[in-house]
Amino acid sequence: MKGPESLFKLIEELRKLPGVGRKTAERLAFYILKSQRHEADALVKAILELKEKVRLCSVCNSITEVDPCNICSDMNREKNLLCVVEEPHDVFAIEKTREFKGSYHVLMGVLSPLDGIGPSDLKIEELLSRVRENGIREVILATNPNLEGEATAMYIAKVLKPFGMKVTRIARGLPVGGDLEYADEVTLTKSIEGRQEM
Repeated sequence: MKGPESLFKLIEELRKLPGVGRKTAERLAFYILKSQRHEADALVKAILELKEKVRLCSVCNSITEVDPCNICSDMNREKNLLCVVEEPHDVFAIEKTREFKGSYHVLMGVLSPLDGIGPSDLKIEELLSRVRENGIREVILATNPNLEGEATAMYIAKVLKPFGMKVTRIARGLPVGGDLEYADEVTLTKSIEGRQEM
């Protein structure tokens, strides 16, 4: 199909986004094309600011513009209660519930031998250091309830066992194969309230 090369270039870039196929990429590209110049500039500016300002927290590995992040620097949070999640967006999902008052540790992925991802590829050593140094009394394993998430939770529970602390797993309020990112606040609240010791 013939047309402006810059339009096709934008469509191809949009297709790289998760969940965006050709039709959606085309709709988005044409929406941007017919929007006002200041709207397109605002979108570009927001993307550039995101890439320039957002970084990982040096304590928990979540995303932040200040280091340490607002959660890690909040003195009202329970520092001896640690929730372990897969990715930064999982922190945001749990925070929406307004129920969890502890700290977080983001693994930056899950164990996946088929993809060549082992324990050394995740932030597990950093987790062990935090447990050793900070007097953690409970670790809540809030990885996704799928094969990789379960394997990761089992592995972490095993390496934490010598520390003698309470290790819990979020309850089965989430569907197997689901992601924390897409769960509603009530489901996440029930999952945290109904966690069980591993």
